[in-house]
Amino acid sequence: MLQILRYVWAFPVTLLGMLTALVARGSGGTLQRVEGVLEVAGGWPARVLRRGFPFSGAVAALTLGHVVVGESLNALAETRVHERVHVRQFERWGVLLLVLYPLAGLVAWIRGGNPYHDNRFEREARTAALAVRGMPGQSRTV
Repeated sequence: MLQILRYVWAFPVTLLGMLTALVARGSGGTLQRVEGVLEVAGGWPARVLRRGFPFSGAVAALTLGHVVVGESLNALAETRVHERVHVRQFERWGVLLLVLYPLAGLVAWIRGGNPYHDNRFEREARTAALAVRGMPGQSRTV
């Protein structure tokens, strides 16, 4: 029952991810389901990831609820631990994370840090990747 509630709570953002998945699939991308998460590789969204975002630059993957969009299947595999932390963050915060994430970046910037690398949500994901892999987490993921 709790797992169903997690999916429902994150669903508004997951829906956005599913729309992104449709765009990816329609533009040559691939879809796969791994551990209850829809993973999307390639297509038009991959070009957006490679182009990058303000503050983070290019990223290998991006999480939207229970959907992870990656530039390639290899990128998805390499960032899986990191991105699963973001999935859990969406399960915890739901649509609120769309506001909390940039606010955390703003707080990091006000404190003199980097809005992306010092964002508490990114630090949590990097710490998990470090614990699992014994190496620094993927710095090219959102």
